This record gives sequence, structure tokens and C-alpha cells, in this order.
Amino acid sequence: MEGIFQAINNIFSFVGPLSDFLWDFPTNFEWYSSIPVLGNFSFAIILLLGSGIYFSFRIGFMQVTHFKKGINVMTQRRTVETGISPLAAFLLSSAMRVGPGNILGVTGAIAVGGPGALFWMWVSAFFGMSVAYMESVLAQIFKEKKDDEFIGGLPFYGRKLLKNKVWIGVFLSILYILYALCCLPAQGFNVVSSIGRMAEIATGSTIAVDSAFYYIVGAIIVILTAVIAFGGIKKVTKWTDKMVPVMAVLYVITVLILIVLNFKLIPYFFKAVFSGAFKPEAFFGGVFGTVLAQGVKRGLMSNEAGQGTITMSAAAADALHPCEQGILASIGVFLDTIIICTLSGFVVVMAHCWDGANGAAWAELDKLPKFTESIAALTPGTTMNAVMTFLVTLCFCMFAYTCLLGMISFSEIAANRIRKDQVFINVIRVIALFVAAFGILCNIAGLELGNLWAFSDLGNIMIVYFNVPIVYVGAKYVLRATKHYKKNDGTPFTSQTIGRDDCTYWDERAKNQ
Repeated sequence: MEGIFQAINNIFSFVGPLSDFLWDFPTNFEWYSSIPVLGNFSFAIILLLGSGIYFSFRIGFMQVTHFKKGINVMTQRRTVETGISPLAAFLLSSAMRVGPGNILGVTGAIAVGGPGALFWMWVSAFFGMSVAYMESVLAQIFKEKKDDEFIGGLPFYGRKLLKNKVWIGVFLSILYILYALCCLPAQGFNVVSSIGRMAEIATGSTIAVDSAFYYIVGAIIVILTAVIAFGGIKKVTKWTDKMVPVMAVLYVITVLILIVLNFKLIPYFFKAVFSGAFKPEAFFGGVFGTVLAQGVKRGLMSNEAGQGTITMSAAAADALHPCEQGILASIGVFLDTIIICTLSGFVVVMAHCWDGANGAAWAELDKLPKFTESIAALTPGTTMNAVMTFLVTLCFCMFAYTCLLGMISFSEIAANRIRKDQVFINVIRVIALFVAAFGILCNIAGLELGNLWAFSDLGNIMIVYFNVPIVYVGAKYVLRATKHYKKNDGTPFTSQTIGRDDCTYWDERAKNQ
């Protein structure tokens, strides 16, 4: 079996270098990197931050002005006959956003770029909220009804906006499905490994990864996931509706306890973050590019604004107006990065493990051990350390599992753009389950497919390069929808509202009102 794993690693050995090249382009060329200040900014950063700033102004900073409105929409009790409620769609998108990247991404960003990277995660998230709004409104505008569900997202609005070419919808569907399949092994690995770690903390003993315990846990995970996934999007949301609030609240409380126990280090945290982000020598040197790139790159890895990967859940909602779900999508970015990622940043920065004499050795550790070492540095006594580590590992496990469910569900929705028959959808579900099980086997075999998992970074930037230009193509329709939403004159939203004739669902809805 080890030979098979090694062969797969070798096949995907090109992924890491290619991902780095696309993320860094054109800063990896001397002629560009030698340009003062500008040479620090890669095209990816310019595209993401620039788009976020541009869209923020075009929509009138709705991520701020309509934040309270979004909270009100989430707290409304609404009965839906088709699709899922706006709140359920928000929680489903959060199941994907609030994942292992909230711990691993933040830890990795600080390990490479220092605490200043966290500031640029905040900046990218604030402006990324507007991009999330834009793409989610597009998902709502062009969603389609299938039985008692709504389907839509990037493959659907991409096809409609690009002259309704069938091959474009198929290509974007395949792109997302491949992205999800390359991320699923990591999630399966993370779920089973975190359960094993919790069992070790609880029993105080080491459990071999090839023991019966891991085989039993792995089988239970696969069976449970199959039962949920084959129940369709509504069954998945029943689980995410329960898991997301629990894991978010538990993680917030756990980290707040760590912060309170170390409240004297709070001023150090803010000093380290802001000084690391604005050091003059960093701004005019290569260090600034590293800090900024890590903040934006890992921020995207966590909140997925601009990727179009969260748009499937936005389309699934039975919203009263397309812009309604766009506001909730922007709040999802806020929850993920401004709240959850910031709490992770508190733990890593306050612990000082990333700096000082042990900094070099710490940089060699994997990201999760880095985080748990930071917890150990902040907890006085072995008992408190064990409790905090157990709770964080539990949250990490739930983060990974909800991501796993979300990726399978979104792959199913994307597959509907290719074929809508049940046999094809079931084939996609089976493939996704098989790939997730493969990640579990990696853990049991004691092996890591680093080169394959690096595909998630490559998938992130590839989808961004396709999705963001499509969002620009559809921007005029989002802006017209936004103008109608703000006007709030009681007229229904239809195709005519945005100057089109193919918003089928909204036209039918207006006729039936």
C-alpha cells in the first residue's frame, strides 16, 4: 500500500510548485518584483483585494449598512416549501467556511508571515464580504427549481452570463467537483485523526493508527456520511443546522477562556499584529509581500470569498429577494474570518511560540501541533491544558466533518448542471464518499498525501481566476437588483428588473403572488 501512496504523491508532485507560481505571479519574475511597492503585490492579491474594494464602493458598503438587516433576516422564523430557509443556507455555507482552515490557515499564515498576516486577513475579509455578496446574489438570480429543491451557483450563473453555452456550465461544474474531490481526503483524514487524538487525551494513552479503534471509527464515519449525503441537501442542512452553532459557540467560549487566563498578553497581541503589518522596512522590502500574501491567501482558504464555491448554498435558499441571501453571505465571511480566525490568531500570537529562540524549530512542526503547542503555552497546569486541547480538537473535528458534508453536497449541486437524473447524482455521491474514505485510509496507514492535499491551494486560485471575471460580467445585474432591493417599493423582483428575460424562477414566483 505504501507504494501506491508514494506513486500518487509522485504524480501530484507538480501541484505545490504550480500553486505557488499562480499565487505569486508575477512577483516570481525579477523585472516585476524589482518595482518599488507594486512588486510586492501578486496578480491574485490585486484581483481579490481590488475587486473587493471596487464592489464595496459600487454596492455602497452594504456589508456595513445592511449588516443589522442581515441579522434580522437570519432570526426570522420562516416556513419554506421549496429549498431551505435563508438561515439554513447561511449555516450550510458556514459549515464550509468554518473549517480546519480557521485553525490551520491562521497558524500557517502567522508561521510564514508573522502576526501582521492576521491584519491583512481582516482587510481581505472586510472587502471580501462585498465579493461574497455579489456572487451570492448572482446565484439567487439564476437559480433553478428541481422538485422541492433549488439548485444553482457558479456553474449555473456562469453558463447564463456567458451566452448560455452548455460547455461552460459543464466545465465549471467539473472544475468544482475536481476541487472538492482533491480536498475531501484531507477532511476525512482530519476527522478520524482528531477523534483519535481526543481518545488519547481522554484515556491518557497512545492509540496506534493501525489499531482496530481507527478502523471502527473510520467505518462509522463513512457509513454516517453516506446516510446523510444520500438524504439530499435538506438532510445535510438538518445536520449543519445543529452542528455549526454548537461548534462555533464552543470554539468561541474555549478560546475566550484562554484569552481571559492570559489577559495580560492582550496588548502584546495587538502590538504584534499592527506592528507586523506596518513596519516601514517590511513595506518597502520583500517581507511585506510575504505578510500580505499570507494574509490574503489564508483568508481566502478560510472564508472562500471570490471562489464561487459557497454560491451553491446561497442558491439553495428560498429567499424573498436575491439580495437578501447576498447580505447573509457577507455576514458568513465576517463570522468566519473576523471572529473565528481572529480567535485562532489570539492563541497563536499570545503564546509567543512563533517567535524567539524556539521559532526556527516551531516552524518545522505541522500546523495543528503548532496550534496545540500554543495552547500548552497558555494553559497553566497539565489538567487545564488537557481540557483546552480536547475542546479545541473536538471543534477541529466538527470543522472538518461539516466541511466534508458541505463539499459532497455542493458537488451534488454542481453535478446537476451536467445531468439532473438521480443515477448520475448518486454516482457523484459514491465517488465523493470513496475519496473521503481514501483520506481515512491515509491516516490508518500512517501516511500523508501532502502533494495531493496541496491541490486545495491550487483549486482555490484556479476557481478565483474563473469566478471573479464572471462576477464582473454579471455585476450590472447585481447592481440593478441591489437598487431594486434598496428601493423597497413592494414590486416583485423579475427578469425585467435587471433587464433580462431568463430569470425563470423569479418570473414564475411573481405571477403566483
